[in-house]
Amino acid sequence: MVNNFRINRLSPLKGLTFWGQWALGMGFVVALLYLLVHYQNGTVAYYYRACAILTILASAPTYSWLGVYAKKDNFLAGLGRLLAGWSMTLAALAIVAFICKADELFSRQIILVWAACSYIGQILLYVPLHGFSKYYQRSLQSERKTFIVGTGELALGLAKKLRTLEHFPVVGLVSSDTTPILETGAPPVVGQQEELLELIKTHDIRRLFITLPLSEAAKIEAMYVDLLEANVDVVWIPDLNSLTLLNHSVGNVDGLPAIYLNESPLTSHPTAALSKSLLDKSVALMAIVLLCPLLLIIGLAVKFTSHGPVFFKQDRHGWNGKVIQVWKFRSMRVHDDHEVKQASRKDSRITPIGRFIRRTSIDELPQLFNVLQGHMALVGPRPHAVAHNDYYSGKILAYMARHRIKPGITGLAQINGCRGETDTIDKMQKRVEIDLKYINNWSLWLDLKILVKTPFTLLSKDIY
Repeated sequence: MVNNFRINRLSPLKGLTFWGQWALGMGFVVALLYLLVHYQNGTVAYYYRACAILTILASAPTYSWLGVYAKKDNFLAGLGRLLAGWSMTLAALAIVAFICKADELFSRQIILVWAACSYIGQILLYVPLHGFSKYYQRSLQSERKTFIVGTGELALGLAKKLRTLEHFPVVGLVSSDTTPILETGAPPVVGQQEELLELIKTHDIRRLFITLPLSEAAKIEAMYVDLLEANVDVVWIPDLNSLTLLNHSVGNVDGLPAIYLNESPLTSHPTAALSKSLLDKSVALMAIVLLCPLLLIIGLAVKFTSHGPVFFKQDRHGWNGKVIQVWKFRSMRVHDDHEVKQASRKDSRITPIGRFIRRTSIDELPQLFNVLQGHMALVGPRPHAVAHNDYYSGKILAYMARHRIKPGITGLAQINGCRGETDTIDKMQKRVEIDLKYINNWSLWLDLKILVKTPFTLLSKDIY
């Protein structure tokens, strides 16, 4: 099971910032071309429209290949990449016009003004967006408190490098069995490896670097299994100087090779968290406005058909294991929920109106307010009651790792038939495996596909 569980660095997310800036830049370029042509000719001929389409098609692979909008670039390097990308795009357009013998159709004055002003406009868009992207990433990194496991030369060298990076707080070192090397200015040794889980909770650690040598691989594996339940990003930085690497694929921290063992997709790509949050909140707000009459009708029906509150609020684990209150329309009679007892098909606790709203999943609609609060997402692993999590976390390996992303109103497990009562360990194991698959492959496109498929699964026979 351990070998099958991997949280990979998601390559589609690396281009999220690129495609956003590229879309804004090309939108400006196309709009400028239309304005210039319309101002001079009063209309936009078909060949200018074709030019706009070819500009978009040519710029996408060109800008991507040249790494335009790369966050690692400084201001001047970014402007240089932008100039190279725009120049190659214009060259491609000129070649197409020459081959098609269409160069005489275009006004040279319009094309020259458009080419120059388009680059200036892209610069004006690039500067604030690039700055905001780097600022947002630094602000999230400042909250990512860090431990380094190990006290040897590699650990001390890593600590020095991390301190040179902006907003990357190293709280301290965790001592292993190796003999520590004392050095002036080194981070403090905060405790022993045996105390690691307790130290993580005490210091609210969000990222852990393991600097133990390859000879201690068994210890690293055992540590990693324990850390699956700790809700921290785990990065192993081994000493690979004795190995000859061919076509290897690892991350790096200022030149040091890093193997990413366990990392949330939203913390490894900070702009992804912002994009997902904007999508979730905008769709949730729109859904609340459109469904307002239905929410009022269901609320009144719940209130007048059984004794108790309209909403059922239950403590559940959210992002990074923090406890949140999840809202639902109350579908059961008021009862003691301290026991680990899930709803079953013929559960006597379910009210008549409750059976209908559970069957149609209408009881989940108040969670749209949880999404607006930022506690939940539209798509993600379904949150379970805290008591249920306490029961299963010791029985299913990596069970709590499903909280490395915000819980959702719907999810990949739900559209794949994992709904309703999980009355056996095997059923919950299957749900957890699908949740981890979702985390490993997360993208905005996957979220959209799940949202589209969800309505077609609402009448599943497993819902009650």
